[in-house]
Amino acid sequence: MSSTRMTLTFAVAGMHCTSCGLLIDDEVEELPGVTTSTTDVQTERTVVECAAPVDAERIIAAIAGAGYRGRHLG
Repeated sequence: MSSTRMTLTFAVAGMHCTSCGLLIDDEVEELPGVTTSTTDVQTERTVVECAAPVDAERIIAAIAGAGYRGRHLG
């Protein structure tokens, strides 16, 4: 049985505090296939672990839904 795992990294602009990161993580973790989202306000990065392929644009849309600007880094 093969498992498709992905790690995607995003630059996120507009965060001011830890609560900002938690809002982003909550929004991104609602997406099907996403297992975890970890946002670091200091580095302005969100790292997303996926158990199934997830389109980066969907994650960027979720980040925008939380009120921030995201850009896929890889």
